[in-house]
Amino acid sequence: MAQKITKAIIPVAGLGTRFLPATKAQPKEMLPIVDKPVVQYLVEEAVASGITDIIFVTGRDKRTIEDHFDVAPGLERTLQEKGKTDSAKLVHEISNLARFAYVRQKYPLGDGDAILTASHLIGDEPVVVIFGDCLYRSDVPPVRQLMDSYEKVQAPILGLSEIPREEVSKFGVIGGTKLDAQHWDITTFVEKPKAEDAPTNMVVVGKYIITPRVIEVLEKLKQDASFTGELRLASAFEAMAEKGEKLSGRVLEGDWLDTGSKIGFLKATVRLALEHPEIGKEFRAFLKTLN
Repeated sequence: MAQKITKAIIPVAGLGTRFLPATKAQPKEMLPIVDKPVVQYLVEEAVASGITDIIFVTGRDKRTIEDHFDVAPGLERTLQEKGKTDSAKLVHEISNLARFAYVRQKYPLGDGDAILTASHLIGDEPVVVIFGDCLYRSDVPPVRQLMDSYEKVQAPILGLSEIPREEVSKFGVIGGTKLDAQHWDITTFVEKPKAEDAPTNMVVVGKYIITPRVIEVLEKLKQDASFTGELRLASAFEAMAEKGEKLSGRVLEGDWLDTGSKIGFLKATVRLALEHPEIGKEFRAFLKTLN
């Protein structure tokens, strides 16, 4: 019987340099898309998929993330007194989305090191990992799609998307055997290859389920005498693929909104603004007035 997955790690310790100066005094993950910060969309996706515990790996100057998901009795009281009960309810519900835990990554040593920083909260359980620049619009939340596939394969599983080959140099790319329309048996993992060197145009999109074995590989890589610099989760996948260890891929259904670049962030903002029940119609009309 598959072990139930209840926890998700969201690394948020990065500096967000692509968005300077906007990220000089606030985390990139707290930049708003319409009326919610990016990180709240990720938490809501995880919760809608059945996750009950969210582990944030933070760094210096990330306190606003903790504050956002904490209770705010003063703000709630003020809103209630002003008769803004809907807004008060909205604020209150944020802190009740899940159980939140925070661990600090002392030094910026990569996303693999961030995951190791949280490993004591995982134990021997499989865990979801969500990076902060990957939103999806889909009928079934992407994390739920991964969890459904994990129940069948019982192995580390990577969220995938097919993109034009000329764009693969920005991403981790997999190779292997396509089992069906949604599933891959991964035998090759290459981080940011040139288009002509990429094994396929199937790229990893920042959503994973990892097992204790992935944690073991990360620990070994960090302890290796030749290790210097950042420890990447991608390095663990590369090492496992080279040894022929089982890795699976799930092609995620839905529209991928990559908020890791300025243009991607703007596209996501437009998409979600058009879907917003309060402003969508007016915003669409405004866009039609632009040349």
